[in-house]
Amino acid sequence: MTFDALIVGGSFAGLSAALQLARARRRIAVVDAGQRRNRFVDASHGFLGQDGRAPGDIVADAKAQLLAYPCASWHDGLAIAARRRGEGFEVDVGGNTLFTRRLVLATGVADELPAVEGLAERWGQTVFHCPYCHGYELDQGAIGVLASSPLSMHHALMLPDWGPTTFFLNGAFEPDAAQSQALAARGVAVEATPIARIRDALTVELVDGRRLPLAGLFTATRTRMASPLAEQLGCEFEQGPAGPYLRRTMMETTVPGVFACGDAAMAFANVAISVGDGAMTGAAVHRSLIPGLQ
Repeated sequence: MTFDALIVGGSFAGLSAALQLARARRRIAVVDAGQRRNRFVDASHGFLGQDGRAPGDIVADAKAQLLAYPCASWHDGLAIAARRRGEGFEVDVGGNTLFTRRLVLATGVADELPAVEGLAERWGQTVFHCPYCHGYELDQGAIGVLASSPLSMHHALMLPDWGPTTFFLNGAFEPDAAQSQALAARGVAVEATPIARIRDALTVELVDGRRLPLAGLFTATRTRMASPLAEQLGCEFEQGPAGPYLRRTMMETTVPGVFACGDAAMAFANVAISVGDGAMTGAAVHRSLIPGLQ
C-alpha cells in the first residue's frame, strides 16, 4: 500500500496535520514512538479549551478522533530511516517499510539542559522553559532564571510579571551596563555566585553554601533534532537562537514532497502554536496532491 501522506510524529503538530488530511479523505498513516517533548509535565496550559489538562490525555483524545476516520491508520514505533523512492518516499519503522507520496516530519526536538546537578530530575515539574505555559501556577512565588546563554536575558526580563525573580548567572552570561540597568528596572535580583546543585523540590544551593528556595526555575535549553530523518533526506536547516530547525517554504522543506511542522520547523513553539502550524501543514500537503494546485 502507498499512502497519500505519512506523518512521522503523533504529538500535537503531527495529529493536527493528520486530521486535516483525513478530513480531505486522503489515505494517511501516523508513525509515533510516544516521545512527546512535554511528556515530563503534568498539565498543559494556554491551549484554548484544554487549559490545565494532562497533555497525554489531550493527545489520546486527538488520536481517537483521528482514527474515527477510516482513511487514517496508526503505527506505533520509531521511524529509523527515510529515503526517496521514485516520486515518493519509503520509511523504515521497526521491521516494516511504509511507502508514501508525501512525507510530513513532525518529529520535534530534544532539549539539552545546562549541566547542573539535580536540574534534569526536576525538568517539567519545578524546572521549566516557558513562562506562558507554567508561570501562572507558581502563584507569584519566588522565581529563578538559570542563565545558559544571552537568550536567558529575555527570560529574566519577562518573568517578574509572574513573581519576584532572581537571575542566576552561573558563569554562563554576564550582563553589560545597559542590560544590568534593564534588569534593575524590572526588579530582578542578579546572583553571580555559581550554583552547586538543586536540592529538594526546588532549592538552589550555591557554592558558598547559601540555599535559596524557589517556587519555579526557568532556563533556556539548547535543542537538537529528535530524529535523523530530515538529515537523511537532505533537508536544509536554519539556525535559531536555541538550535537548528527545518527550513521550509509554504510548509514544505527544501526537499520536494517533504513537509514539516511543529518544534522541528519553528524556532519557538508551544502546544497551541504547534496545533495551528500542523493544521496549516496538513492543508499544504493536501494542496500539493492536487494537480494544478502545487
